[in-house]
Amino acid sequence: MRKIKTISLLLICVLLVAAFAVGCGAKEERLAVATGGTSGVYYPLGGAFANIISEKVGGVTANAESTGASVENVNLLNKGDVDFAMVQNDISYYAFNGVEMFDEQEPMKNLRGLATLYPETIQIVAAGNANIASVEDLRGKRVAVGAPGSGTEANARQILAAYGLTYDDIQADYLSFGEAADNLKDGHVQAAFVTAGTPTAAITDLATTHNVNLVPIPSNIAQKLIADYPYYAEVTIPAGTYRNQDEDINAVAVMAMLTVRAGLSDDVVYNITKALFENLDSLAAAHARGGDISIDTALNGMSLEIHPGAQRYYNEVK
Repeated sequence: MRKIKTISLLLICVLLVAAFAVGCGAKEERLAVATGGTSGVYYPLGGAFANIISEKVGGVTANAESTGASVENVNLLNKGDVDFAMVQNDISYYAFNGVEMFDEQEPMKNLRGLATLYPETIQIVAAGNANIASVEDLRGKRVAVGAPGSGTEANARQILAAYGLTYDDIQADYLSFGEAADNLKDGHVQAAFVTAGTPTAAITDLATTHNVNLVPIPSNIAQKLIADYPYYAEVTIPAGTYRNQDEDINAVAVMAMLTVRAGLSDDVVYNITKALFENLDSLAAAHARGGDISIDTALNGMSLEIHPGAQRYYNEVK
């Protein structure tokens, strides 16, 4: 009888251990994707990316987190507080190299690239009655140049410098997208720099109620910028992007990109990169800019070392 009880107890122990092992094996790794504000482009695309991970990649789930976008995101990623982040390629370059707004911090060496996604165009919006047809016309005007320490502010400073201008030549106001749009409406500023995917909701809203125009960056200036800052690209804002925009506008852009923390498993990053490019329709459905994402341009403007897991996928398909 004692022998039967002993066998029964052993059997129960074995079953409990097996159940525990199965339970542990079924546990999924939870990943976090840093995006941006809920009214921007990063949030819906980051949400679609998180859904692809959760639905198409075994053993992991992901959730998208609303954040303050690029500058906050590189800090979160470098500290390991998130696993993926949507970031402008110029901001990731600054962070990795410890320059611009990161010049008083240690270079962020935990950042790796996964893919570049779509152009984030530097749009210079001017009030229609301000007689601003070129960047030179900003001289002496009150101009919103982006929030302090933001990517937009760095873009504004670099573009002005390409024309031989500094903040001493304008009346610079350090305003976010929303603040800049409100101040243009009220006439408190006469022009604003906005770095975002087009069409940008704040500019669309502004153009429906106010007479505004986009200030072009001609090709010779664009090429000068690219020579100095290789993360820039020359782009066109197509006619009709905004109300009363009757012609194409030459501009420059930085690239939105997906970054990943260096320590994430090569196999996990490989599987996620593969799932991303096999489900691009989900990104296109989430936002118009998702339709710009392509395996053919996934490394264009890449400003970071590629994560080995992503590189393995690119080696297979290219």
